[in-house]
Order: sequence, then structure tokens, then C-alpha cells
Amino acid sequence: MERRSVADNDRPEVIRPTDDEARLLSRRLVRMARFGALGVLDPADGMPFVSRVGLATEMDGTPVMLVSRLSQHTSAVAADPRCSLLVGEPGKGDPLAHPRLTIVARAERIDPADPSHAAIRRRYLLRHPKAKLYVDFPDFAFFRIVPERASLNGGFGKAYHLTAADLLLSGPVVAELGAAEAGAVDHMNEDHLDAIALYGDKLARAGSGNWRLSSLDPAGLDLVDGDKVARLDFDPPLASAGELRGRLVALAKQARAGE
Repeated sequence: MERRSVADNDRPEVIRPTDDEARLLSRRLVRMARFGALGVLDPADGMPFVSRVGLATEMDGTPVMLVSRLSQHTSAVAADPRCSLLVGEPGKGDPLAHPRLTIVARAERIDPADPSHAAIRRRYLLRHPKAKLYVDFPDFAFFRIVPERASLNGGFGKAYHLTAADLLLSGPVVAELGAAEAGAVDHMNEDHLDAIALYGDKLARAGSGNWRLSSLDPAGLDLVDGDKVARLDFDPPLASAGELRGRLVALAKQARAGE
């Protein structure tokens, strides 16, 4: 029996057009990831090597990791910065039915003298408090995982290709909020834990707990309670840092109205 070949243009299109829903889901997967699987190229033989790394994000959404220079994956990205990062935790049932994002990227070491280092360190430690034990060891360093492109699998039949611009935030608000974030986060955690608890329980629907604010960005806020992470997206995103206080107050009122 003759086997028929299928021309490329006869194959069903499996990649969906990238839309705002796909961008939002991809950004949420990155923001909420406590860890990810980092794929690198072993300099010894060029073979792929995968390791788990702890994650946080910069204001624009760029993933950052804290790694030991003694580890194999750190040596690999020092020799060849090309890497990939997989984020997205499975839930109940079939693990392939849950969203995950693969980012094709280049790793970039962040020098302690870099102006961005202090903010990255602060954001990482608010996400991973136990890292205070080793963050300042001389063999540890922060790396950016700078996206070049990404692939989102939102579940069966929901595949998308994304650009770096689809993942990252831009515009003056990124720098504006970056300058104000530390004070705002400290203020909320010191004086408004009641509002933060409502954000986590009523709006993010993550349940009651000892929620604290770990970071802010123009598109939302991240909450932590031990090993638990929750995210609350701003709708619409902030257009300027001056909108932050009013948005936080409005969210607290919204949460209290739903009690």
C-alpha cells in the first residue's frame, strides 16, 4: 500500500496567534515561579545539562537566579551564555494539562557594583528569605536570564510562540516604579498587613495565611507566605508610579466589599 506524504500546508496549524491572554499567562508563570529548570550546554562535551535554580524577577519581568559559581550550570553559562528556562508547576491530574513556559535566553552575570544589584538582591530575598544565609558568600552571584523568545503551552491544544517583548514590560513606568518600590513594599508590610491578607485571601483567592508583599511591578503585585506564592494582576496595568497608592487602596476596598 502506498504511503501518502502530507505537505506542510496541509498540516493543521498547532501554534495559535499570540494574544493578550497568552501574554498575561506567560508573564504570570514567570512572576509566580519560585524555581525553574535551567537548561545549559556542558562546556566539556556540548551536551545539554539541566538543573533546578531559584528564581525571582526584575521590575520588567526578566527572570533572575542566584547561583554558586562552583555549580556545573554556572560554569556552563560562563562558558556559553545560551540557556533555556522552564517554569510552570503541575497541579492535580495529568501534568501535561497544566500551563508551562519555555524561555530561550542568554544568561548575564550581574556585577555587585551594577546599579541594579541592590534591587535584585532585595526582591530575591523577599521571595526567598532563607537565601540570606548564603546570598553574600563570595562564590554566589546573581544572573539575569535575558529572554530572546519563548514557547507557551497553556494546556492541550494551546500552544503559542512569544517574543521577548511579549514577556517583558517597558516604558517610563518601569523605572519610575523601580525607584519607589522598596519604600512602598516596606510601608505595606509594616503598616497594612490587614490589606495584604485581604489581597491574598479575597482577591488572589489563595486562602488565608501570613501573607506579605514581596514585590510590585506595573502589571501587578506578588505575595508570599512561606513557600506559597500568589499574584494579583492590575487591571489595567499602572501607567505611572503615581497611580500605585490609589490602586492599592481601591483593591483593599474591593476585597473588603467581598467579605
